[in-house]
Amino acid sequence: MKRYIPYLFAFFFLVACDATKRVPEGSYLLNKVDIDTDTKTVSESHLKSFLRQKPNSSVPVFGRVRLHLYNLAGNDSTWVNRQLRKWGEPPVLYSDRLTAISAEQIRLELNNRGYLNAKVDTFVVKENKKADVTYDVTGYEPYRIFRYSNALGSVDTAIHHVLSEEKKLDFVKEGDIFDLQILEKGRVNMAKTLRNRGYFNFSKDNFHFLADTTLGNNRVDLTLGLNKPENGLFYRQYYIGDVTVMNGVDTKLLNDSTKKDLLDTITYRNMNIVSSKEAFLLPQAIYHNTFLRPGRLYSDRIVERTYSSLNGLGAVSQTMVNLTPRSENDFNLLDAHITLTPANLHYLQWGIDGTNSAGDLGVATNLTYEHRNFFKGGERFQVRLNGAYEFITASDSSNLVDQSFYEYGAEAFLSIPYLLLPSGISGLRDRPMASTEFSIGANFQKRPEYLRQFLNLSSRMQWSSFNWKFNHALEPIDINYVRMPWVSEKFRQEYLSDEANPILRYSYENQLIALSSYYLSYTNVSPENIPRHPFRIRAGVEVAGYMFRLANVFKESKVNKDGQKEIWGIPYAEYVKGDFDLAPTFTIDDNTVIATHFALGVAYPYGNSIVLPFEKRYFGGGANSVRGWSTRTLGPGTYNRDSVGYDFGNKTGDIKLDMSIEYRRSLTKLFEFAAFVDAGNIWTIKDYEVQEGGFFKWNQFYKELAVAYGMGIRLNFDFLLLRFDFGMKAHNPGLPEGERWTIFEPKFSRDFAFHFAIGYPF
Repeated sequence: MKRYIPYLFAFFFLVACDATKRVPEGSYLLNKVDIDTDTKTVSESHLKSFLRQKPNSSVPVFGRVRLHLYNLAGNDSTWVNRQLRKWGEPPVLYSDRLTAISAEQIRLELNNRGYLNAKVDTFVVKENKKADVTYDVTGYEPYRIFRYSNALGSVDTAIHHVLSEEKKLDFVKEGDIFDLQILEKGRVNMAKTLRNRGYFNFSKDNFHFLADTTLGNNRVDLTLGLNKPENGLFYRQYYIGDVTVMNGVDTKLLNDSTKKDLLDTITYRNMNIVSSKEAFLLPQAIYHNTFLRPGRLYSDRIVERTYSSLNGLGAVSQTMVNLTPRSENDFNLLDAHITLTPANLHYLQWGIDGTNSAGDLGVATNLTYEHRNFFKGGERFQVRLNGAYEFITASDSSNLVDQSFYEYGAEAFLSIPYLLLPSGISGLRDRPMASTEFSIGANFQKRPEYLRQFLNLSSRMQWSSFNWKFNHALEPIDINYVRMPWVSEKFRQEYLSDEANPILRYSYENQLIALSSYYLSYTNVSPENIPRHPFRIRAGVEVAGYMFRLANVFKESKVNKDGQKEIWGIPYAEYVKGDFDLAPTFTIDDNTVIATHFALGVAYPYGNSIVLPFEKRYFGGGANSVRGWSTRTLGPGTYNRDSVGYDFGNKTGDIKLDMSIEYRRSLTKLFEFAAFVDAGNIWTIKDYEVQEGGFFKWNQFYKELAVAYGMGIRLNFDFLLLRFDFGMKAHNPGLPEGERWTIFEPKFSRDFAFHFAIGYPF
């Protein structure tokens, strides 16, 4: 290796010299730009966005790749040289004029942010045909608001009342920096609030500020004012008037008077729906997804929700909403004219994917057919066929699974674009982005050791709130039947006997799982507002077996030899499960955020169940958990039987705790860097003998937390984020006490884990 070091130094030296190859004599390559600022509330990264000149783009480790590609191109017009110039980037030449403009732009931005006395000095160092530019920013003491008042009530008491009620007038307070950006944001938020309270076309420009900066000592008197309306009286609220929906009508029919008899107009709940003789969508589907209703107070929100709900119907390719103001009996009305354009109703997709399940390679394929207006109510009916073939690596000397296996299945899915509810609670039907879904499916797993069958029947309702922040998902009933009609004798003896592994045996028994669940998520992010520190909360509960337990009240169930009650000769699972997930993000500057995550899950098997069904148990490790461990290799607790192959059945638990903190920084438009620390584990809620060390104890669990650290590189393509995370174990609870802090004596072969994933971990 040592003999290559001189060549490496020579290579980097040549690359460094190559940077100025295309720089003309008398000119300088803009090599580096720095901003040194003493302003506490305006960061260097923010001020860089006002520079009129920036150096050539750079890629971490490799440097200015595009500049070097451009410099490699010759002077002739051969195809190779044309491509090099196309892929490359010409050198950015230092400009005195653009540097002066950049300094002035920075100063003006600081003035807008309250630093009215700011000064920007420019220092340029020119050497070896390169120019390094430094903008030295002195902000001095910012101007602060001494007194803040508003004069809205003198112009329109109703508007003053609405904004006071919504707490939109206190966006600044006395002592704050006189920041025009905050004042502008306040005007925008007040205007949005009023437009959502009936004030159609109300603009931020209807507000103004009066600022007196002559008080001395960097103090400002600030007054919020309201411009008088054009009619000189007061601003008016609008209500929705007539609503007319063009239900997939061809515009040629509307413009041809001889074909008007081919159209049919009906009134459905005060809504006029114009259709062809063969209606495109049924009236109830249009009504439940249109929130512009006659008599309803106007708001931007109901317009946006109408667009999103109607465009969310697969049968609709485009929605247009036109609003026309008019007055009637001293009421201000908005007549809504909605045009729906049909989409292609039939959809067919075939796909093939490579799979990697815990290191086992395979191939999977699926064929999907979808009809997007099945009953002419915007219903999506979907049939999906799937198959997979996987090459399984031998896990232990018994060689029971050293063969391939395949699976195949089918699913039918129906989605109705509103909530199907009894008439007594029909008011709940009017929820944005609502749907009622039904599905039925079967899946078969065939391998040399066994044949396993999964049958599923489920229903689901989901909807969101008008402010986009709350999302609900309710599963009234989800029934899963897991059946294992055939097992090889060797597999039964080795793995499914009580002596070998009673937990695994229970997981592979025939079982009926009938559950209901409800999950609620909340975020402070909405199309109307993207906060500086976004967060997401998700919580839910799942209960299984209660329906069969209620049925036992009327008719006692049979009991099998293991003491389990049966329905139709099949034992059923009973458990309750709760999950909580919190993911706040803290923005440091335009390129840097700190993302945190806390997740807790607890499940308790009772009655008919000694242990949770295998598919419902928690597992630790992986790309979204403690990243020093691969998927399904952590826990429970201090449990560690790595010498025993095929032990995934014991690497599960009933309690899961995950905690993470991650530093994320954008290096370029494409590359992001991350550094993280993860902690967590899984535990069992009952003391199972075969999972020795996995039982949760209040006085022990914190000592059994697994800790990992690492770094990651992400490729952000805007529509897709590819994540590469490299994790190392820091505290390994699976090792003997006294040896668990592996951070001090790491072993790469034992402590390293690599993860490839799509999207952020949280």
